[in-house]
Amino acid sequence: MADLPAPVAALRNAVRACLRTVDLPPDAMVLVACSGGADSLALAATAAFVAPRLGLRAGLVTVDHRLQDGSTERAADVVTWAASVGLAPTSMVAVDATPQGDGPEAAARVARYAALCAAAKRDGAAAVLLGHTRDDQAETVLLALARGAGLRGLSGMPVRRDVDGVAFLRPLLNVSRTDTVAACAELGLVAWTDPHNEDARFARSRVRAALPLLSELLGAGVVTNLARTAALVAADASALDTWADSAAADTQDDDGSLRVEPLTALPAAIRTRLLRSYALQLGSPAGALSSAHITALDALVMAWRGQGAVALPGGILVARRDGRLRSVIDESLNGDRAIDRSVPELHAWLTTDSDAD
Repeated sequence: MADLPAPVAALRNAVRACLRTVDLPPDAMVLVACSGGADSLALAATAAFVAPRLGLRAGLVTVDHRLQDGSTERAADVVTWAASVGLAPTSMVAVDATPQGDGPEAAARVARYAALCAAAKRDGAAAVLLGHTRDDQAETVLLALARGAGLRGLSGMPVRRDVDGVAFLRPLLNVSRTDTVAACAELGLVAWTDPHNEDARFARSRVRAALPLLSELLGAGVVTNLARTAALVAADASALDTWADSAAADTQDDDGSLRVEPLTALPAAIRTRLLRSYALQLGSPAGALSSAHITALDALVMAWRGQGAVALPGGILVARRDGRLRSVIDESLNGDRAIDRSVPELHAWLTTDSDAD
């Protein structure tokens, strides 16, 4: 019996380990989100092999963004291939990816994940598998560095994120893009190359083009090291978030206001996390909430000089009154606030520092 090619073995080991770690119930369904590119195609082929051997079922969903000529036909080809390798159910979902003020990348991302959530619920899937690789993680960290992001951004993409009852899993974050391309070649799979991946209009495409130069200048391990940095930072960020959540119970009153005195005793890293969570709790959209907003809130606590209320995205005003931070409604923006508060959880997490394609 011939030895299993190393790239194929790497993918199977990664997917097997991920599915075992999340402890899915017997006969659970997992859906692979597959564009037809090398990463997701290799993931789909791997899931078709691994899932049944773990007592699980594997299906596939492909999203047609309708942004390029031939996209519908290409999506149909992915569905046909998936059925031929035993993935079931398989489906194609067309979405409207028209930008709504967030730019084309964000619009496509929000539409895609909304469709994936809906497909998972429709098919009764316990999880959706995404094909992001170690290279994608490195790109995410570089983008976060370029934006001046904090720990949340530098944490990169998590292996698991639950949204609206659906678990999104990334089994390939420790697998290189070279391995997914090589696995496709070993398995005789013809992957689609998305021209947007080389389109310099998109920040991620520019970072992707720069990585080979960084590897040449800094050494071949730069991608692995960036991904490792994300994992280390994520652990620290999680610990700080847990501390901030615990501290919130000691600062927030039943009426929703925050008591200033206990806030002043907290380290800045914990206090600002707590203030950000407070702003989100009030309904401020995560994608529009910046470090400048949090700094202004923090000034109400640590640099109080009788200043006026802080305006947050969503038509929300936060003022300091009687030793507490309280929200007040700006009636002139109340209509906008109502709209922003209705933004679903999906949009909120897709537009935070740790967003990804």
